Amino acid sequence: MTGFASGRELSARFYHEAVRPVLDATSPGLPHSAALLGRGSEVLGFDDEMSADHDWDARVLVFLCEKDQARHGDALDDALRARLPARFADHPTKYEIHTLRGYFLTHLGFDLDDELEAHDWLTFPEERLRMFTAGAVHHDDVGLQAVRDRFAYYPHDVWLYLLLAGWWRIHPEANLVGRTGYVGDELGSAIIGAQLVHDLMALCFLMERQYAPYSKWFGTAFSKLACGAGLSPVLTRALRAVSWPERQEALAVAYESVAAMHNALGVTEPVSTEVHQLWNRPFEVVWGDFPGALRTRITDPAVDRIARRWPVGRIDQVRDLLPVPRHRQELLRLYEEPDER
Repeated sequence: MTGFASGRELSARFYHEAVRPVLDATSPGLPHSAALLGRGSEVLGFDDEMSADHDWDARVLVFLCEKDQARHGDALDDALRARLPARFADHPTKYEIHTLRGYFLTHLGFDLDDELEAHDWLTFPEERLRMFTAGAVHHDDVGLQAVRDRFAYYPHDVWLYLLLAGWWRIHPEANLVGRTGYVGDELGSAIIGAQLVHDLMALCFLMERQYAPYSKWFGTAFSKLACGAGLSPVLTRALRAVSWPERQEALAVAYESVAAMHNALGVTEPVSTEVHQLWNRPFEVVWGDFPGALRTRITDPAVDRIARRWPVGRIDQVRDLLPVPRHRQELLRLYEEPDER
């Protein structure tokens, strides 16, 4: 990896050495912001030499306020197109010009002029929130960082609700690891076990108040959490188990560890855990009423109304349902009361 420069470093150099001089020459003093945001391993800070084998550009996003975009946007676009080099530091170059409102409306399906409501938070894919709050801001005259701060993390009661929903994803599935294995379906047991591992990891991101990235970097980001080093071996053991009793035992250890993390947060009274055998079946399931404890701490009426319904969680957990931003209005209906439709 000798000599590798990260995408963030490349973007910063491209802005300061190539883009900014064009702005200063053609539109001196024009208020603007410049950043590296959106999709890409380099935005998340996980890029390496292999990342440069496709779609690896020296790129930057330029943001103007609404009135300056209307007055100067076309001229600035013409100047950048004419004056920027085709390559910078031996990489293709790319720029985009946006307004803050237009960019977030396009990429998040949300109008920055609106108030952020509880149901809005639940219709934002978590990986997109990480894309917009990660990356790097190279210059900021028009309030880009203030917008990023607005999306920095979930409001407290929305966070409590997502924790509640996260625990509910685990509880109905836990006994199925043994039930499927008991009838000889070790593959089915392993699939359910893997999903439980993923859901426990997702709870850890929530407990440490970090947005989880998309699947390629989910495990890498998890390893960097405070709990990552201690939990990773246990979760790996659950994934590598060749029999359902071994898988069940590893998952129980992981559950107890995540339960201890919850209690350490102090957001509810301490929740005790017990080993249950549902209907006296020979499958040991660890249980703690985390959903019930969290439910009592939600005070925001809007979040409370949502929590009283089946805890579906955020849109990432409504599996593959209408993920396109322009369909977000349809997704909002999932969180409305029946008489509001």
